[in-house]
Parts: sequence; structure tokens; C-alpha cells
Amino acid sequence: MSEAAKSPGQGTRQGRRKRHGEQLMVPRAEFESYYGRPIIKAPSWSAQDIAGYFFLGGLAGAGSVLAAGAQFTGRTTTATAMKVSSLAAVSLSAAALVHDLGVPSRFPNMLRVLKPTSPMSVGSWLLAGYGPAAGAAAVTAVTGRLPRTGTAATGTAALLGPAIASYTAVLAADTAVPAWHGAHRELPYLFVASATAAASGMALLVGPVTESAPARCAAVLAAGAEEIATRAAERRLGTVAETYRQGRAGTLLRAARLLTATGAATGLLLGRRSRPAAAAAGLALLAGSACTRFGVFAAGVASAEDPKYTVVPQRETGKPSGETES
Repeated sequence: MSEAAKSPGQGTRQGRRKRHGEQLMVPRAEFESYYGRPIIKAPSWSAQDIAGYFFLGGLAGAGSVLAAGAQFTGRTTTATAMKVSSLAAVSLSAAALVHDLGVPSRFPNMLRVLKPTSPMSVGSWLLAGYGPAAGAAAVTAVTGRLPRTGTAATGTAALLGPAIASYTAVLAADTAVPAWHGAHRELPYLFVASATAAASGMALLVGPVTESAPARCAAVLAAGAEEIATRAAERRLGTVAETYRQGRAGTLLRAARLLTATGAATGLLLGRRSRPAAAAAGLALLAGSACTRFGVFAAGVASAEDPKYTVVPQRETGKPSGETES
């Protein structure tokens, strides 16, 4: 059949099929930001100050819980050591926060109002209440004076301890940083588990081996909980989980897992008989907890600096980064 003999409808159908085929072969547009620049502003916080603040606050809060447990079960040496440790840790934590703020007066200024919807405001009030309680518990334990006051302070610090250990996770997750906001449900559990591992390590380091049974058990539970929380966070994060596995963050978090698992296993198997083994286990647990906090901080910075971690999760879910179906 000649071209002239072809019906107009037939030619039109072929043209449509051709055009339709060409459209299918057009590649999907890839995202590019202006000159590859970040879409959101990366955290301006100092890693040394704020990651250190996360770690020390967790150590203090969880340490107060262990101190109360040690006191109420007759492990007085460990209780006193943990109270002193918690006071030192919260003091250094507050110092790191004030140093990052730049102007010391900014911290008391945050206490002028209480804003329940602001993690920073709530955290400031928690520190303001926890610090004196931890201080009173430590001073009365060391001096042996005012035992009733010391008991009340120990109980208060233990009640506030879990909030001190976890509120920094809420503070981080409340930002637009993809690696933090996307893991807003798992991050508090991860921080509490990491804090428990650190406090258990401190108890193994400063307490006698005859009183170390609760700390050794807590270390094993903390190691397992930290691993579960980390894996759950990575599943929720999807593409953004790359920031937890690559670069500086990946190195730190792999070291954290190794150190925490080694410390927990060494404490459980050898810590009840060998003082050097207990001390080594304690140091490994403390180092592992610190690596976790610095690793999570580094993952957050990496996710904010690369624009794809802001846009790709939105394309995958149709929602802003971190907002998924429950």
C-alpha cells in the first residue's frame, strides 16, 4: 500500500504510537540544587561541645539511676563513686553547653520562662533541677552528713536522670536535620541505651568488683538495646541511613558497636573476678558511648550538607524527611 493509500487515521495512530514511545524513553529528571549547595543550613554547633554535652549529660543522668540503685541495695562504695561521677559529668556537660552558647548569660536567660513545646527550654529547666540534686547527693555521700537530705537528693536525681539522658535526643530530632529528625522515634531510645552503657562502664571502672553485678547486667542490656535502636533508626531513615554508615560517622558508629559489645562481654565474663578486666570493660563501654554520640552528631552534619538527603526522602514518601506512616 502506498503512502497515499494509507488512511489518515492509520497514519495518525502510528504517529501517536511513535510519539508515545519517545515519551517513555525520556529519562526521569534528576534532582540538582543550585550549584550543589545544601538546602538546609547545617548545624553550627561545635562537635566537641555539643556531642560532648550529649555524652556527659547521658552519663550523669544514667549514673544517678545506678547510684540510687546501688545505695538502696547496700552497695555504698559504688553509690558514692557514681554520685561523684554524675556531679562531675553534669558540671562538665553544662560547661560545654555554655561554651557553645558563647555568652554565659544566655543559659540563665533561658530560665526566665518555661515553654513546654521547646526542648531547649525544658532541657534547661531539667538541668537547673537536676544539677543541685546531683550536687547534694554527692556532697552528703562524701561527707556523711545530712543522710536524710542525701537520700532525698539521691531519689530526686534518679527520677530526673532518665529525662537528662534522653532530652538531648529530642532536642536534636526537633531540628530539620534529616539524620536526626528522620529518626525522631528511635533516637531517644538510642541515647538512653548509650547513656546506660556509659554509666555501667563508669560503675565497673570506679566500683569494687564485689558490687559490680548490677552494672555488668545493665551493660549487656544496654549493648543489646543500642544495637536494636540503631538498626530500627536505619530502617526508618531509608536513603538517609547512608550517613550513619559512611564517612566519619560510619567509622565512629562501627567503633562504638565494637567497643560496647567488647566492654559488655568482658564485664560479664571477667569483670566479677578480675579488677583489671572490670576496669578495661568500663573504659571500653565509656569509649563506645562517646563514639555513639559523636557518630550520631557527625551523621547529622553530613545529612544536612548533602542536599539529596533532604529531597530524596520527600520524593520516596511524598512527605518531608522523617515523616512516615506509623
